[in-house]
Amino acid sequence: MNIFLEILLLLLTVIYSYLESFVKLFIPLKRKSVRGEIVLITGAGHGIGRITATEFAKLQSVLVLWDINKKGVEETAAECRKIGATAHAYVVDCSKREEIYKAADKVKEDVGDISILINNAGVIFSADLLTLQDHQIQKIFEVNILAHFWTTRAFLPSMMRNNHGHIVTISSSAGHFGVPFMVDYCSTKFASVGFHKALTAELSVLQKTGIKTSCVCPVFVDTGFVKNPSSRIFPVLQPKDTVKQLVDGILTNKKMIFVPSFVSFAPHLEFFLPERAMTAFSSFLGLKFDATINCIDKDK
Repeated sequence: MNIFLEILLLLLTVIYSYLESFVKLFIPLKRKSVRGEIVLITGAGHGIGRITATEFAKLQSVLVLWDINKKGVEETAAECRKIGATAHAYVVDCSKREEIYKAADKVKEDVGDISILINNAGVIFSADLLTLQDHQIQKIFEVNILAHFWTTRAFLPSMMRNNHGHIVTISSSAGHFGVPFMVDYCSTKFASVGFHKALTAELSVLQKTGIKTSCVCPVFVDTGFVKNPSSRIFPVLQPKDTVKQLVDGILTNKKMIFVPSFVSFAPHLEFFLPERAMTAFSSFLGLKFDATINCIDKDK
């Protein structure tokens, strides 16, 4: 095709996309049914993972629950069964690739093909870079991002055969801008956002339009992972409120889910503000949490 015609077609597509997005602002989003869908949630033994499991139980999905904590994951399964859902609990260490693959084979044999994969398991070590131990840095990458590769590689083939499924990445607003004393955590969350975006693009090129993707990026959530979080502007979220937006985003096939939604503007500021202004803005936000600095606990 002539390059000028291609440019014209591109411009028309851009204009159409803006008009379509504007019209959709006034049309309620259609919510899909997940009744009978087999949903696997990693890190399901507590916090966001547990609440997400119970929400899908209410939607009559079949739950496959993974967590390293046997007691926690079995309690979550019991809660889901009380609601009336079928729930299968597995003890899985998501930092170990071979354990993930072994558990995935067991799930396929026991339950069937996963159609919704929610990569939720995560760890955090709030400390300055030099205080972090080598094994902590390795661990956080193994759980927070490498596990996404192993779980997705395990369950994506059946989704591709059926051209049906949904892969959900639980990331963080820390995957869009850096936070002091969270260098390791931010690095993994930047990686998870990149994972989501690249996987979305790849599935599009492969024309697997029936496989949806979502990435959830909340600010501080009060799950106990981060000690004493606070901010001058951003609220500390309650897990139930975060999960509500997470589930709504999945049911409406939303690609990027910021919680709260106004946080979506923050990643774009660095493209418009000079470095000095960005530094001042970061200081103005007043992000605080307990961190270990030079092996001394301090409130930062």
